[in-house]
Amino acid sequence: MAVTAEQLLAMADDGMRYELVRGELRMMPPPGFDHGGVAAEVGRVLANHVREHRLGRMLAAETGFVLGRDPDTVRAPDAAFVSQARIEALGRTSRYWPEPPALAVEVVSPSDGFNEVEEKALSWIEAGSVAVLVLDPQRRSGAIYRAGGEMHMHLGDALLDLDDAVPGFRVGLASLFE
Repeated sequence: MAVTAEQLLAMADDGMRYELVRGELRMMPPPGFDHGGVAAEVGRVLANHVREHRLGRMLAAETGFVLGRDPDTVRAPDAAFVSQARIEALGRTSRYWPEPPALAVEVVSPSDGFNEVEEKALSWIEAGSVAVLVLDPQRRSGAIYRAGGEMHMHLGDALLDLDDAVPGFRVGLASLFE
């Protein structure tokens, strides 16, 4: 029997993180040190930009977003941005956010396979996210996915331009791995 978003939200805390993909629970092991550091840094940079320009909210890793219903899909990126306009239109909630964020950020863990990471990035795009930033601490790379199957890989000192998802947001890739 498929699990619903409401059932996932009501589950007793067993110390593990879960996502719900087409009604199926997927356990998310705690991230490692490098993963956590990169996620914290991109979250900090994004939060500072969002707050400075009063654009909406930056949300942390444990925030669930409903990407589909019947069967339900609830995912939690490593960082996310929801615009002030969407917050005003939908209202604040203590439940999962009822739609995808404009920007979802995923940090690759050593245990993640390419297909798994790409499936996750594409699920955000298919649900309606404007952009998905996938950061790989081991390769020190960043991939930006956008609607229409567009994906651009970035290395080294590349400037990541995410203005379409977060107005004015541009960040140097290398700075996210320091």
